[in-house]
Amino acid sequence: MRTVYTEDHRLQDGKAELIDGKLQPCFEMPKRAEIIIERVRDQRLGEVVPPQEFGQDPIVRVHKPDFVEFLRVAWGDWVKAHGTWDALPLNWSAPGMRRIIPEAIDGRLSYYSFDAGTPITAGTWRAITQAANVALTGRQMVTAGERAVFALCRPPGHHAGSCFYGGYCFFNNAAIAAQGFRDSGAARVAVLDVDYHHGNGTQEIFYERADVLTTSIHADPKQEYPFFLGHADETGAGAGAGHHLNLPLRWGAKWDVYKPALETAMRRIRDYAPDAIVVSLGVDTFEEDPISKFKLKRDDYSRIGEMIAGAGKPTLFVMEGGYAVDALGVNVVNVLAGFEGAAKS
Repeated sequence: MRTVYTEDHRLQDGKAELIDGKLQPCFEMPKRAEIIIERVRDQRLGEVVPPQEFGQDPIVRVHKPDFVEFLRVAWGDWVKAHGTWDALPLNWSAPGMRRIIPEAIDGRLSYYSFDAGTPITAGTWRAITQAANVALTGRQMVTAGERAVFALCRPPGHHAGSCFYGGYCFFNNAAIAAQGFRDSGAARVAVLDVDYHHGNGTQEIFYERADVLTTSIHADPKQEYPFFLGHADETGAGAGAGHHLNLPLRWGAKWDVYKPALETAMRRIRDYAPDAIVVSLGVDTFEEDPISKFKLKRDDYSRIGEMIAGAGKPTLFVMEGGYAVDALGVNVVNVLAGFEGAAKS
């Protein structure tokens, strides 16, 4: 399996995030991708290739142009107003407030974001556009005939919606890739999100569409971030009715609970018969993850890869979360190697 990777991810290197009532160093850090690519190379998973450039057109296929433009200019506007400390929002609109885009950068940060854990930095724009290019390059390789490709995207993307960012995510790399499959001729695409946190952005983007099936296994939003989407009764709307599947699990879920949920998701995907699968690959379900409360073990990730391979479809893995940094490379490569082994058998 080939991996798409760029060192430009290092340009997103926030100083601090607000979590647990404290400003502290960001859990989403460059070391995450560095330790993964080191493991990919050590295990000789396959060739590592750089991304191609695709421009903004594929990005605005899933994100609104005003949101993309905001991210492009946000750092420069922030520096003019406040200097070179990372840009974080001050407040958010509540029900009953009007949704009018403010002129001030502080207001626009609040308008387009939903948390204070996703700092915009001097290198954010380059890092997020290159992460999108990583996903799009992987999509192109799968479309050209690769059985599976790993897009080692950083920053992650599944919390980013059509016009909002948060959860360490700015552009939704998996959604951009899924739309890329559609635009290149795929009639149907399935997105499988196995990150610990619900992919609220992916759900929002495709919720009213039938050409992209979205499935997500995640911590119950009654207990866990991002709290306000991810319930089991959210199954799609309009043309997309019945084309979204949420499988929320309670804190403490181990493999004996996780496996049946993944089996349910894979049955739904097989019934949908997609032309390609995009996997939002988060491994923050690991028992030692510092901000998550599932209890999967290293060997469980091999089983996840094997079960995904059972669908027998061209597959693009897009990197999302996982913050137990020392174990991150092992767990990610276990998924990919498990897939490879099952696909060859």
